[in-house]
Amino acid sequence: MKIQQEMLKAITRRHFFFRGGMSIGSIALAGMMDDKLFSAPALDARHPMAPKAGHFEPKAKNIIFLFMSGGPSQIDMFENKPRLTALDGQNVPEGTLDGKRFAFLRGTPQALASPYSYDRYGESGAELSELLPHLAQVADDITIVKSVHAEQFNHAPAQLFMNTGHHLIGRPSMGSWLTYGLGSENRDLPGFVVLQSGPVEVFAGNSCWGPAFLPTVYQGVQFRSQGDPVLFLSDPEWMTRKARRRSLDALKRLNQLQHQAVGDPEILTRIASYELAYRMQTSVPELMDISDEPEHIHRMYGTEPGKESFANNCLLARRLVERGVRFVQLYHHGWDHHGLIAQGSIIHKEGLQTRCLETDQASAALIKDLKDRGLLEDTLVIWGGEFGRTPMNEHPGKYPGRDHHPYAFTMWMAGGGTKPGITVGKTDELGYEIVEDPIHMHDMHATILHLLGLDHTRLVYKFQGRQFRLTDVGGHVVNKLLA
Repeated sequence: MKIQQEMLKAITRRHFFFRGGMSIGSIALAGMMDDKLFSAPALDARHPMAPKAGHFEPKAKNIIFLFMSGGPSQIDMFENKPRLTALDGQNVPEGTLDGKRFAFLRGTPQALASPYSYDRYGESGAELSELLPHLAQVADDITIVKSVHAEQFNHAPAQLFMNTGHHLIGRPSMGSWLTYGLGSENRDLPGFVVLQSGPVEVFAGNSCWGPAFLPTVYQGVQFRSQGDPVLFLSDPEWMTRKARRRSLDALKRLNQLQHQAVGDPEILTRIASYELAYRMQTSVPELMDISDEPEHIHRMYGTEPGKESFANNCLLARRLVERGVRFVQLYHHGWDHHGLIAQGSIIHKEGLQTRCLETDQASAALIKDLKDRGLLEDTLVIWGGEFGRTPMNEHPGKYPGRDHHPYAFTMWMAGGGTKPGITVGKTDELGYEIVEDPIHMHDMHATILHLLGLDHTRLVYKFQGRQFRLTDVGGHVVNKLLA
């Protein structure tokens, strides 16, 4: 028995030192020697989520990523194309689809013009459609990027690529990379929080906010704006706060004894996660109660306390970055407008129009609110989906729609060191191909990390004998986007 224990200790010691200083187990080990570690006013420097310096001076401290799951149509929101209007309903030139892969388009499809009018807004003259009247009010505060491109043309792999830099499951998400590189400012909340809204679930699942091979402390934690804020966090009615503390202390002692016996560092991870959950029982309910916000804030965002909505999540995102949470990601689902049915149409009020009504006001309000509070200069706001939509009609008829288009789509950014009031990139007269300043998604990732003071080529983690990074083997910082 003693020999078996010694062998297991040797194995787990190698595992411990491999994951080493970045493993949450290392700080739990320190906690066995210093019980004040988990009750200190700020995170101990030994904790993997303690704030860390980047590679150089950052422009931003936090990120709010407004992810429009399903692929929003840039043709109907950002890309005014008179030539497309002139060709509406006509077959596109023979061979237009050659060399490109689409989910559903085949043969020779018809051009589909946007039914929405466009105008220019602000001193920047940003061109936006009538679907975005609130974003138009902050046109001079945003940076519009019309030339983003990637390779994946189906939802799940494209969402994985947008969020993890790779189209297959098994890579850390962007929020995990950022908290691994920079830690978080708040010891009582996760450094990476996810909020969801909309009619469906994210296609690629929780791998979009998972840590993969990074220590699990860097995983995104999903909060809910309705019901229990975090599932399985609340105590039973009969459990007092004092009793919970005693039970955790007893469990910690048992786990420490088990660790001394077998040396498994995952036991120490468990200790630390229990302690964070205990602190969250106090910090999360106060955070999630938006009813104490002033009435003018609720009017600005369009929030309704107690309901699940994108507006509520935008307000919660502001409250989270105020409290030092490093990365907040909002997923709003339902942007997959292929046509055929009303809900999937770009013209029906139950389709694209509804998604814009649900998100436009709150997105603009978030920018205004952050700016009014002096938070926008430190907070990078990002808006976008996994791809855009084609300028061709997938389903001619009563409910027209557009296929997935990863080869040219639009994102926008605000604050956090980006250059406001500019539009970067340009597509052809149909909005089909990029003709100026192509920006690959790895370039966007590299630029985002740069704004937070991280060199994307140096933020690496060794796994299975190879150094991995968010941008894989590509990516360049896009200087045009920087203030």
